[in-house]
Amino acid sequence: MSSLWTPDGERPVNPASPSPNPPAGSDPSRESTRPSGRPEGTIDPAQEAEYRAEMERLEEELLNAPVGDVIANHCYGLFQLAAIHLGQEPPHLEAARLAIDALGAIVERLGERIGPSATTLSEGLAQVRLAFVQISAAHASPEHATPGASTSSEPA
Repeated sequence: MSSLWTPDGERPVNPASPSPNPPAGSDPSRESTRPSGRPEGTIDPAQEAEYRAEMERLEEELLNAPVGDVIANHCYGLFQLAAIHLGQEPPHLEAARLAIDALGAIVERLGERIGPSATTLSEGLAQVRLAFVQISAAHASPEHATPGASTSSEPA
């Protein structure tokens, strides 16, 4: 199950309604049914209406949230993504580099437009970049080094 960030926290997002056309190779007559008599995976129309109303409420809540706060939340997610990849053994350097570069693109390009979180995000970006360089250096293998090449693999 997916979730949606809102100013009040993370909210679960209900699964999409099943497609009207069954997948190729499936036999609807062989699908299992629930006690209600509906095939597995189908949603009760009343429940579907409830889901739609909840999604509309969450969308309205998101529209009323300061955009800078929503962007900052995504930046924190990119920071966490980079940290998770750096924390693996061995570290996933290319994946971490991509997350760090994405974070840097947002933080450096938008700057203070992000709002009150801009300073914290800039500091976090500097920290995760430093961690990347340190972890890259610690896991550099001598057989991959080329003579005279720089040992810095800092993300852009």
